[in-house]
Amino acid sequence: MSPLRLLLLLCLAAAAAAAPAPELALVRVWPGWKDAEDFTRLREYFGAAPDAGSRRVLRTTAEQRAGFYFLVRTRGPAVPEATLELAVLRPDGPEPALHRFPAPLRAGEDVIELGLTGDAWPGGKRAQPVAWRLRVLGAGGRVLAEERSFLWVDPTP
Repeated sequence: MSPLRLLLLLCLAAAAAAAPAPELALVRVWPGWKDAEDFTRLREYFGAAPDAGSRRVLRTTAEQRAGFYFLVRTRGPAVPEATLELAVLRPDGPEPALHRFPAPLRAGEDVIELGLTGDAWPGGKRAQPVAWRLRVLGAGGRVLAEERSFLWVDPTP
């Protein structure tokens, strides 16, 4: 192998090693109320047990379907130990409620629905969050991605 080719290969290898790892991104977060019927699949009308199918739905109260949901779309590398941390400032109190959902993220694009159901969303269908913040936490609690509503303000240290 000629010295020029060897030098070219070494430069390419160094450039590939120095390239940053692909970052995780929250593509979109859609908040909104969903009734229990929005999750009913055709099979359930014929006596089958409730089943989310290919949808990934995580709820604060698993057996209750109606609630306020955040449809989360991510893009990036797989994060097997991911936790989605949702902080919501509800209309019934001044302090944000913090909810953590263990949710391994798949490589590429992934969609997860996070539901505040039962006692986690006492306002019902008409209530809207005052503000919210969603973080994707990796191993050790490191923040990998974050999205927030317009009105969310982090407290000063």
